[in-house]
Amino acid sequence: MYLIIFDVDGTLVDSQNTILHGLQVGFEAVGLPMPDRKTALSIVGRSLEEAFADLVGEAHADKVPAMADAYRTSKISRRGLGLDIDPLYPGAREAVERLHGQDDILLGIATGKAMRGVRHMQDTHGMHDRFVTIQTADTSPSKPHPDMIFRAMAETGVEPHRTLMIGDTGFDMAMARAAGAHAVGVTWGYHDHAQLTEGGANRIIQGFEDLDPALSEILQFSEVSI
Repeated sequence: MYLIIFDVDGTLVDSQNTILHGLQVGFEAVGLPMPDRKTALSIVGRSLEEAFADLVGEAHADKVPAMADAYRTSKISRRGLGLDIDPLYPGAREAVERLHGQDDILLGIATGKAMRGVRHMQDTHGMHDRFVTIQTADTSPSKPHPDMIFRAMAETGVEPHRTLMIGDTGFDMAMARAAGAHAVGVTWGYHDHAQLTEGGANRIIQGFEDLDPALSEILQFSEVSI
């Protein structure tokens, strides 16, 4: 069996607007100025507390818990009102369904989101029963620590050389490589080509239409049927 693990934010769903809103709420809650858009989005992929800590630095580390709480409270409220809807990227659903239909492929998720956020994504887009292993910030250290990949491989019994992570940040790439797995970077998310390369990407793709050839080349199996 092969294990293909997807990141969520910036890989499967375009969540930049809802993430920026949550970050703004967090900064306003403690009276700090919001960083520019590029800087704010550079932390996507990290767990929430680590993301805020990266943005505010040591000088305001004491404010991180309150910022994270404000972010979470806002998210829960907005989801209840049907306001936080992150669209799938073009080709994401088709890629998941195509791979899910292959007998020798298992699908997983490894994300800085909480499990609550993953379930919301699955509810929104009808993606229940597609992923046999879901690893989140609830139970693992923040990326790029390899714990999420180790847990996913342990749950599925798949070896590192048959495991591949698909993500949009250097954190995803570094996490996969630290676990001995392969890594495919995508360019439509939050980190640029250089950051993906620095993180250790085996391949970088421009769209989901490039995914199947990349998987075939890296994992050395026959290209999945389209």
